[in-house]
Amino acid sequence: MVTSSPITFLDLPQIEERVKDLDLVGLMEGAFAAFSRGEAVVPMPGELLLVDPPGEVHIKYGYLIRGDTYVIKIASGFWNNPARGLSSSDGLLLVFRKESGELAAVLNDRGRLTDLRTAAAGAVAAKHLAPERADAIGVLGCGIQADLQVQLLQSVRPCRYIVVWGRSPERVSAYARRMRDKGFSVEIASSPSEVASRCRLIVTATASPSPLLQWSDLHPGTHVTAIGADSADKQELDETIIRKADIVVTDSRAQARSRGELGHAYGSDGIAMNRVIEIGEIVMRTAQGRVNPNQITVSTFSGLAVQDIAIASAVLKQP
Repeated sequence: MVTSSPITFLDLPQIEERVKDLDLVGLMEGAFAAFSRGEAVVPMPGELLLVDPPGEVHIKYGYLIRGDTYVIKIASGFWNNPARGLSSSDGLLLVFRKESGELAAVLNDRGRLTDLRTAAAGAVAAKHLAPERADAIGVLGCGIQADLQVQLLQSVRPCRYIVVWGRSPERVSAYARRMRDKGFSVEIASSPSEVASRCRLIVTATASPSPLLQWSDLHPGTHVTAIGADSADKQELDETIIRKADIVVTDSRAQARSRGELGHAYGSDGIAMNRVIEIGEIVMRTAQGRVNPNQITVSTFSGLAVQDIAIASAVLKQP
């Protein structure tokens, strides 16, 4: 008689305990490098956009060629949730045995692992592209990523001073209070351009449908990590920024063609897209990151299943 292997079920408190000791930045570097080496099978993500209430659902899935599992991740963002006292993000990861297709684990993380791996990807980008010293971190947005990106940046560009802009005065004030409670100094800017005038390390973390930053806003030596535009209907940076920046980096050139900043700037222009560097190539040192202090650099990621595979595997290996 054949019996099924046991299934591991982890809920959010158990997952939080397991991620405490993980090197999230190192995990993401390894995941990006594996992708750019061709060691992962990652199809284009599924996407469900909702109008009423406004929200989105992303389905990402894939496996490492040398791994023994495949992962399916469902992650959602519902923008009215904070007004209802709910997190804007939710989701879970399903881990299956590649040999048999059996369900091996359910990680009911409520979107937490997606949030952490996204923030860690921003730290990877800053490690290789941002100026060596950050006197201030500029933040556009005041949601979960506006918190986590700054926190994860501390391991690669320590800085406790934030200049933030947000559309909602109430939400940006709440963000300032949260970050001050965590030991940061926070000033609220009146516009995105003011943030850019005062900061050389900027994180954009919004669901904006139209550009917030223009090329004329950026000063020499600036790095921008743009993580909000992960679907075709979003755009945080004017297309001229992508076209004129000294270095533009993404997680996947193939995935970037149909979404976000690179989709708007280049779309099906394969020659232009081939000038974009994958962050995994920089991690592997087959491409260069920042090489002089005056370069303007941009990283724009839409999120890869290989990141979910890496973090799910690491969580399951933790005692």
